[in-house]
Amino acid sequence: MKTFEFSIVASGLDPGADDFETRFYDAGCDDATISFQKGHVIVDFAREAASVENAISSAIDNVIAAGATVDRVEPDPLVSPADMAARTGMSRAAMTQFSKGQRGKGFPPPKAKVTSDSPLWDWSTVARWLCRTGKLDADQAREAEAVRQANEAIECGDVEVKERLRRGLAEYKAGT
Repeated sequence: MKTFEFSIVASGLDPGADDFETRFYDAGCDDATISFQKGHVIVDFAREAASVENAISSAIDNVIAAGATVDRVEPDPLVSPADMAARTGMSRAAMTQFSKGQRGKGFPPPKAKVTSDSPLWDWSTVARWLCRTGKLDADQAREAEAVRQANEAIECGDVEVKERLRRGLAEYKAGT
């Protein structure tokens, strides 16, 4: 078993209710810290599981069982060079060089804010590229893909998140 750390951003519950934290604990979130930030319920997990897909899907089930609506899974899937550096342990300068094609070929293009001075990249795509080039551990790339897959399932209203994660990660593994 491995411990996976991630957050679920949720809504739909009153943080002022007397049973707010108890609802999460009773629903199986006993391995999480619950907070309310910027209008959202944040459930920070350190979940032991056999796989990242089991960790995320069971956490989503637990948050829903507490009565909350799951909005997304984090860490945020859109990243800046500074975010990439923090997640990989590399320097920000190295990540900027990768993104500009000055240090390796084929770095993925930005996904958002493309025309701005501070574009953002899809973390799972960057993590896959870094894994392929030997700069990131395969488990880290797989975790990034699991977060992406979970967020796609949530966005589509897919109630079978675990199955979607299993399928998506199998396709991801076949493509790496």
